[in-house]
Amino acid sequence: MRKLMTLSALGTLMASPALAASGPFFSLRNTDFVVLLGFLLFLAVLVYFKVPKLLGSQLDRRAEGIRNELEEARALREEAQTLLASYERKQREVQEQAEKIVAQAKVDAESAAEQARKDLDDSIARRLAAAEEQIKSAENSAVREVRDRAIAVAVDAARDVIATQLGAKDKAALVDASIKEIGAKLH
Repeated sequence: MRKLMTLSALGTLMASPALAASGPFFSLRNTDFVVLLGFLLFLAVLVYFKVPKLLGSQLDRRAEGIRNELEEARALREEAQTLLASYERKQREVQEQAEKIVAQAKVDAESAAEQARKDLDDSIARRLAAAEEQIKSAENSAVREVRDRAIAVAVDAARDVIATQLGAKDKAALVDASIKEIGAKLH
């Protein structure tokens, strides 16, 4: 502030009074002198009430506030960068985990498909075996029915032949021989 006062005083002294007004310069009738006195008085009042010091302290407080805000912004920026790095790391971890899950799901799906193929092959084999068993059973049943029918027809035919051609004595001997033969086969 002193520099300002010195510069203004020097500027005032260098100004030529002859150019500003008529008459002696150091007279209260000279407006330039009166303005100079008013200005110097204004500067003195400002210095007396310590306005330059107040302005300086306010500017210093403002500079300190700006410095604090800058430090706070720097700290917030560092914190944001730390959070960003943390989230990027978490995103990479989640991405890796998702890739592992997808790979495991593919392996599981292939395994399940292979197991389903095996189960289907086993089911088809069981059904084929059951169908073959049913066919064999049906064949055996058909053969048995044909045999039973043939036996029934042969027995009927034999009965008719025996009834017409054999006598009572021959019939009794034939029955006895049949009983012996059946007894021998059963024991």
